[in-house]
Amino acid sequence: MQDLLQIEIWQGKTVADVLTLDFLISAAGSVFAAAGILVLGWIISAWLQGRIRALGRKHKNLDDMLFDFLSAVVRYVVLGFAFLFVLNTFGVQTTSVVAVIGAAGLAIGLALQGTLSNIAAGVMLILFRPIKLGDFVDVGGKMGTVNSITLNFTELADLSNAQVIIPNAEVWGNVITNYSANPTRRAEWTFGVGYGVNLAAAEKIIRETIMADPRSKSDPEPFVQVNNLGDSSVDFLVRVWVEAGEYFVYQADMKRKVKEALDAGGIDIPFPTTTIVQATA
Repeated sequence: MQDLLQIEIWQGKTVADVLTLDFLISAAGSVFAAAGILVLGWIISAWLQGRIRALGRKHKNLDDMLFDFLSAVVRYVVLGFAFLFVLNTFGVQTTSVVAVIGAAGLAIGLALQGTLSNIAAGVMLILFRPIKLGDFVDVGGKMGTVNSITLNFTELADLSNAQVIIPNAEVWGNVITNYSANPTRRAEWTFGVGYGVNLAAAEKIIRETIMADPRSKSDPEPFVQVNNLGDSSVDFLVRVWVEAGEYFVYQADMKRKVKEALDAGGIDIPFPTTTIVQATA
């Protein structure tokens, strides 16, 4: 019996030590201390997460999505340190735990390379914000409005309101065209008139028709000039600035209005013509 009591069972403690009142009190104290650390870590992490989120929503020029991500990172970091303190409370060597976690993380990383690349790209998208919620973008030939950006994928609503899911690695690794990044855009058209037309009169009709629309901006100065002498027409290149949100509808409206104005002014808009020369024997 005496030999059994001397067997070491935990952290240098023998059965006899475990049965002593002092050890039981010490173990109970460690349990209560660990519980207190966990509760305190949970409270502090939740408070920090809430404060960081509130900071992002307090200022309109700050991105809510970025602060949501940062708040989540801060919370998990605090909880991770709390867990390490708990292990220290029970006498566990945290250096070995960290080494085990590192080895496990390496194995998991090798098994989930594709997923982790999407997560890494998601972090870059959230931090550097080349696109934001509500932006109208073109990503690798996929065009639509950004509905959400998660750590794994970006969701777009295309022109027909269909849902388009793009892995973040493809978003970050592709050319991104953001049509909403700048407040204004420059609309551009080419209008062809006949060679027998009075070019000054045609230019006046085109300019007055476009600038009569309240969406057209006079600053910067609109550009209306003959740009090309085509096979069957003299081509005017027209460039006018407009609000980015009105670009597509505005560009379509002006094509129709200019066509109708040129018809009303008697300005010929020629069809493409082809002259066939037949050789005789």
